Amino acid sequence: MKTANTQLIAGPAGDLEILVTLAKKPQHNAFAVICHPHPLHGGTMNNKVVYILARTFNELGLATLRFNFRGVGKSTGQFDNGKGETDDLRAVVNWLKNKYAPSELWLAGFSFGSEIALRGHRDLNANRLLLVAPPVERFQAENLPLSKIPTLVIQGDKDEIVSPTAVSEWVKTQAHQAEYIIMPGAEHFFHGRLNELRDVILTAWG
Repeated sequence: MKTANTQLIAGPAGDLEILVTLAKKPQHNAFAVICHPHPLHGGTMNNKVVYILARTFNELGLATLRFNFRGVGKSTGQFDNGKGETDDLRAVVNWLKNKYAPSELWLAGFSFGSEIALRGHRDLNANRLLLVAPPVERFQAENLPLSKIPTLVIQGDKDEIVSPTAVSEWVKTQAHQAEYIIMPGAEHFFHGRLNELRDVILTAWG
């Protein structure tokens, strides 16, 4: 994975810290933007699940952009319970479109990041959506349904933070059905299962 240094771009609450990683063997000018877990619980763009998602997309031939939400790392501002973080995502994607003019935009999120990716994917005209361990109780409260774009949902059945049962029920009730993969024995942070998580994505979208 070819990695550049982090850089700061203008965001709605000040600076946003981003990291662009180009694929060694790019297949096309597509980018995946990845949203990290909850800022108030240690979530950053360097989270190991976020990192493995970026590496996996690079293996698929996509460039990736990870970023820190407001108030995390070198990004300025304060946590805004999802609303401001969705604005951060929009700012990052707008910068990406101006800088690289990607042929396709894929959005991905882990845990809280799944909520932000889901919130923003329609307005940003995403081509694909990946939700890993999505906190569906928040989705239901905010009325955040899936859309018709190709969507992959991955959930560990031993998740101690997000209810696997709630995720399964939420997926079943969606008008637009996602490809839903349950990883037996996987916990919320996929301890010891990161390579398997990568393989699941490569099999589904490779």
